[in-house]
Amino acid sequence: MITADSLPDDVATLKALVLAGQAALSDATTAQLAAEAKARNLEAEVRARTLLIEQMKFTIAKLKHEQYGPSSERASVLEQLELELADLEEDASEAEAEAHLAAERAKAAKVDVSPFERRRPARRPLPEHLPRERIVHPAPAHCPCCGGDRLRKIGEDVTETLELVPRQWKVIQHVREKFSCRACEAISQPPAPFHPISRGRAGPRLLAHILFAKYGLHLPLNRQSTTYAHEGVTLDVSTLADWVGAAAATLMPLVEVIKAHVLAGERLHADDTTVPVLAKGKTRTGRVWTYVRDDRPFAGHAPPAAMFFYSPNRTGAHPETHLAGYAGPMQADAYAGFDRLYEAARKPGPIIEVGCWAHARRKFFEIARLKKAPIAIEAIAKIDALFAIEREINGLPPHERKAVRHARSRPLVDELHAFLRERRAKLSGKSETAKAIDYSLKRWQVFTRFIDDGRLCMTNNAAERELRAVAVGRKNWTFAGSDEGGRRASAIYTLIQTAKLNDVDPQAWLADVLARLPDHPASRIADLLPWNWKHPAIPAAA
Repeated sequence: MITADSLPDDVATLKALVLAGQAALSDATTAQLAAEAKARNLEAEVRARTLLIEQMKFTIAKLKHEQYGPSSERASVLEQLELELADLEEDASEAEAEAHLAAERAKAAKVDVSPFERRRPARRPLPEHLPRERIVHPAPAHCPCCGGDRLRKIGEDVTETLELVPRQWKVIQHVREKFSCRACEAISQPPAPFHPISRGRAGPRLLAHILFAKYGLHLPLNRQSTTYAHEGVTLDVSTLADWVGAAAATLMPLVEVIKAHVLAGERLHADDTTVPVLAKGKTRTGRVWTYVRDDRPFAGHAPPAAMFFYSPNRTGAHPETHLAGYAGPMQADAYAGFDRLYEAARKPGPIIEVGCWAHARRKFFEIARLKKAPIAIEAIAKIDALFAIEREINGLPPHERKAVRHARSRPLVDELHAFLRERRAKLSGKSETAKAIDYSLKRWQVFTRFIDDGRLCMTNNAAERELRAVAVGRKNWTFAGSDEGGRRASAIYTLIQTAKLNDVDPQAWLADVLARLPDHPASRIADLLPWNWKHPAIPAAA
């Protein structure tokens, strides 16, 4: 410890001590900055490697589960991985930014430490259709080398950044001028314009935005109301609800036409899912049903479409009502409520049951995943061989699909059948593997119908994909407010999901349809369907 008595009295000696202390402090600071920068680089590198590993895991899991996994498995595994991946992306970016700051501090202290650079995937170019705003930074008035003022432009470097401009709200005033005739003094005025809904304070684009935000992006009306309030526009939830109900009623003719189109299909996919419904301070379980027409797997020319229905319960009477006018193949799960649809005496004719191999595989997959059962693992491998053939013939005409299935799939199906029967004979009826085998063997005729009909698919994934919109929304809006709300949601789901199936932007389509429907001839309603719709040209001034 330095005391006043221990310090020298000589001024020169004191100066030397001060300089030595400063040098030692500077060396210590430099060493600390260098160590900090290297530590930040190391941390950033570790986070980047962790992110890379998790990205690989996510890709592998996605490939596996999207191809064969059940929808519930995708929801629990893939969505959780997506959340974890987003957090890792943020952690890696934060660590990289801190490493850069540490390197800059070290550089200022004249310490040679290079900042960490995370290897990134190639960036996509910014969309060409977006307007460009040029900001020209002022050039130097004098040459930084010689000080001369005779500078001439020889080129420019352009760096693009993506920016967000808050959406613009506006009020459109429809002005109808009145005129008086000087000859007869009669007063004339243009007719009042048509509005999308009777209470015409909402334009078609705003209505389309509200509908798509609620049913396409799963944003409840209370969240939308809060967002609009932050933007300076107060719209009560009751007002938004009133608009949604009126818009749904306006769009109902389109919903009915889409349903008729689906029921005219050569074969259907059918499935249902639960929907909590508010009832006197608690919730009860309703159902949302979907029926999908998608002829693309067998090169059909009819556009794809999906219709949705709501019911307060899951009794078989509901699908009987939904499909009252349909007869033909239907791919679905083994729900007992469909049984009356398959009766030979049914009018206008029986619906032909077609099994879903994804459901059969799922039984074995759970056993293989949890218990590593050899029989389940081998059964999965044999079913996967059938799926591999299906991927090759997807999109071919029915007769070509049927020929390939007869030549390649039938022997594999017969081999799988013999394998399951042989293994079942050696198992106890109480084992989980035996139950999985029984699920397939008891429905073997239903499962093997796809071999002799090129229009059929092996799975019911087309319907499960459409119900995913309901499952995702269920996590956001928690429950439907009433049975009527469930029916309204089903109608709008029919419109939005059908637009998506036809690669049409649902919001742009709904906005144009809402603007045109009020004075559109009922005989030409088909012109407004997603597969016939043409996006209106954007004015050049925009």
